[in-house]
Amino acid sequence: MAPVVELKQLTRSFTQGGVTIDVLRGIDLTIMPGEIVALLGPSGSGKSTMLQAVGLLEGGFGGEIAICGKQAEKSNGDARTALRRDHLGFVYQFHHLLPDFDARENVVLPQLVAGVPRAEAEARAEELLSALGLGHRLTHRPSQLSGGEQQRVAVARALANKPQLVLADEPTGNLDEVTSDRVLEEFLRLVRGQGSAALIATHNERLAARMDRVVRLHEGVLS
Repeated sequence: MAPVVELKQLTRSFTQGGVTIDVLRGIDLTIMPGEIVALLGPSGSGKSTMLQAVGLLEGGFGGEIAICGKQAEKSNGDARTALRRDHLGFVYQFHHLLPDFDARENVVLPQLVAGVPRAEAEARAEELLSALGLGHRLTHRPSQLSGGEQQRVAVARALANKPQLVLADEPTGNLDEVTSDRVLEEFLRLVRGQGSAALIATHNERLAARMDRVVRLHEGVLS
């Protein structure tokens, strides 16, 4: 079985005020299909930078990044866009929903971009939102939803195209503990149910313990 993600000697440095800061220092990581991995580390440890690398969201990284067997580090913009569209889903700490669209439309749109017929996309959106307890909130806009509900819509959006890998950056970090536990439980249930892999960045040891494997990022080194 081929890995969903394979990182080899991944590096990332920034220069500020003439000083070079090594954020990632030779990261090696392999994630297999269906595996849920917690990326644990304190704020400022480089977790978001590492997720940006795996998500092909910016350049400037050294080393090798393979997504579903395809080498990505030297791909052009169109090829990176295709990899993100066809293989990846994203959940952020802040939901980043489109404010002028309702919950169902926010989940339908990424499917339309991927070429899914509207009727099929709407059915998939309703299925996911109902599974997340939002079947009665389909036509509500983000401003009409609570923080936990907004994050559930973001989870549904990330899973809409059945990605092989879901990347989540502190997906419950903006929620209270009770809501955080509920959203994470629903998220993990859906990810496992559709057989996706996931890399979930968190600083919360308790939440990380609920995943299949924990890797720790400290001073740019993964252990």
